[in-house]
Amino acid sequence: MENNRNIKLHTDKQTPFLTFNVLSEIPFIRHGFTTRLGGVSEGCFESLNLSYSVGDAKEKVDENYRRICESLKINLEDVVATHQVHKTNVKVVKEADRGKGLFYPRDYEDIDGLITNVPGIPLATFYADCVPLYFVDKKNKAIGLSHSGWRGTVGRMGQKTLEAMKEEFDTDPSEVTALIGPSICKDCYEISIEVAEEFIREFEPELNGNFERILKKNPAGKYQLDLWEVNRIVLTSAGVDSGNIHISNLCTCCNSELLFSHRASKGKRGTLAAFLMLDK
Repeated sequence: MENNRNIKLHTDKQTPFLTFNVLSEIPFIRHGFTTRLGGVSEGCFESLNLSYSVGDAKEKVDENYRRICESLKINLEDVVATHQVHKTNVKVVKEADRGKGLFYPRDYEDIDGLITNVPGIPLATFYADCVPLYFVDKKNKAIGLSHSGWRGTVGRMGQKTLEAMKEEFDTDPSEVTALIGPSICKDCYEISIEVAEEFIREFEPELNGNFERILKKNPAGKYQLDLWEVNRIVLTSAGVDSGNIHISNLCTCCNSELLFSHRASKGKRGTLAAFLMLDK
């Protein structure tokens, strides 16, 4: 991530984390994206693994959460977490949901996106190459945080999140600040012909035959997919002003010494988390 002016790596804390300059400029939110540094997990989970479902010891993941929440200055007991299944369902997080998914039992399933207008509730989503989508509605003081892998991107997860924010908070997409967070880049992301065909079918209206904008055929006869550009298309089509769409330009796979990457590790890895909260 050398010379990436869009991102700041905070190393002055016990547990380092990333912030994004465009979001740091918004005074009423707190946010972060974790690295693999500063935790207690070992082996392929070294060291800040934030998943309980990859085989790591629970007590180590518990300590990792304690450390990152302390560094981010958020309350672990208030964090609301997704139940990600690569779908496009979005949950409206209310006061009664405070702490669900981590500190308290979750009473929802199949949720890849979270939105709220309640201050003091950190939203959390999880990654190891897929795309984090951050949304901030400055006018109505509402936020959204969504996980968009290739299935979610074909399903237009960004649009679904904005539609939910419009319904719940009267959010105008044209006034939203949107960030496409750290995830796998086009050069690292090889996909099959079958997956490429799904993108071709779904995004034909926007691409108008110019599929090279998102897909490049490689010597193996497969394709390299640009998830960042596809998500930009999704957000633009959903009404977000092009000047309000920001891409972190940080690849999880290229930077696997700093970030967990499913592709780089061949599936033997921990999990990163994105956090977004309205300040009280």
